[in-house]
Amino acid sequence: MCQGVNPETSQGQIAPRGMRYQIAILGRRNAGKSSLLNMIVGQHVAIVSDIKGTTTDAVAKPYELLPLGPVTFFDTAGIDDNGALGEQRVKATRHVLYRADMALLVADDQGLTEHEFALIEEMTALKLPFLIVFNKVDICMPTAEDIGFCRQRKLPFIAVSAAKGLGDKEVKRLISELVPANLKEQPPLAGDLYNEGAHILCVVPIDTAAPKGRLILPQVQVLREALDNNCIATVVKESQLAQVLTQFSSPPALVISDAQVIKQVDSIVPATIPLTTFSTLFARFKGELPPMVAGANSLDKLQDGCKILICEACSHHAQDDDIGRVKLPNWIRSYSGKNITFDVISGHDFPDNLEEYALVVHCGACMFNRTEMLRRIRECERRNVPITNYGVAISKLQGVLPRIIQPLISEAK
Repeated sequence: MCQGVNPETSQGQIAPRGMRYQIAILGRRNAGKSSLLNMIVGQHVAIVSDIKGTTTDAVAKPYELLPLGPVTFFDTAGIDDNGALGEQRVKATRHVLYRADMALLVADDQGLTEHEFALIEEMTALKLPFLIVFNKVDICMPTAEDIGFCRQRKLPFIAVSAAKGLGDKEVKRLISELVPANLKEQPPLAGDLYNEGAHILCVVPIDTAAPKGRLILPQVQVLREALDNNCIATVVKESQLAQVLTQFSSPPALVISDAQVIKQVDSIVPATIPLTTFSTLFARFKGELPPMVAGANSLDKLQDGCKILICEACSHHAQDDDIGRVKLPNWIRSYSGKNITFDVISGHDFPDNLEEYALVVHCGACMFNRTEMLRRIRECERRNVPITNYGVAISKLQGVLPRIIQPLISEAK
């Protein structure tokens, strides 16, 4: 399924990107965004210069912000950048904004201008928590008018001097208070589907797409959650499944399979044992399961000439049997019997022409934070375009979807 390739985890010590709060640092050119980032993390991460437009592409800095936990700060280009290249930088900044969990809006000694007011309206529409940071108080304090505006709109704000290191601790405290309750209380991955101390069984095929020397991120996270719940987790290949089941003194509490072998696994695992897939778990963990199930059921409505958008959160070298580019399109064409066109996109770009597609089929989004995936779901709903994910779609195509979602539906009741 999704490869989950993350350069941030290459040292094995940094939390996966999709498990970090994403914090965008926004503002006009030379407002002190880079200085603010350097002050918060206590390192010279971003280049600071009096020359406007020093920051071009967003600079990502992983950081452990206590007591909040792992975060990634994004130092972005100025929202007032101009010219052809400047417009592209502003567009890139808005892409960061779209996937952020929260934001810091930096204003300098000029205070709040039309650029800040426009961003405030945009972030409010996105329901994005943000903190207004009045920077450069060593030059001048924010005006009474700007402070009055913040208080009238009930917007959190702080006055700092990033260059002088004034306000460091207070900024960190206010950032921690920005996180809404729905983000702090992240849904369980699979831990609510079995009791503490239970035995679960994971089916992990090793094919040409499997990364060398490691498991993919969804599998790692399921196993770590099981350990956190004091559970026993057994990992087998699909070829070993039947034999391993006979060796258990009692049935496993749950079987979790890679979706690509789900039909084979379904035929082996007795109907009395709950069965689901890693991708189905991630449909709930990173987004919401009901829209994904509805999207999978829309496969029954495909007609000749329909277009389907395949979305991948991360980029990887496509193999001859690539799941998104080869297997899924072939399975969908075979299932529907229709002449279907497929487009594939990777990364954080999401097209503006969603209405052209009969369906969006997304990867498990293990490399996305939940906010970005939820925004994609909401955008599809707003455009009346069904969305599903790889595993839920495959379960539908293989005729096992009711069984695969049953453990999660039963728990929801």
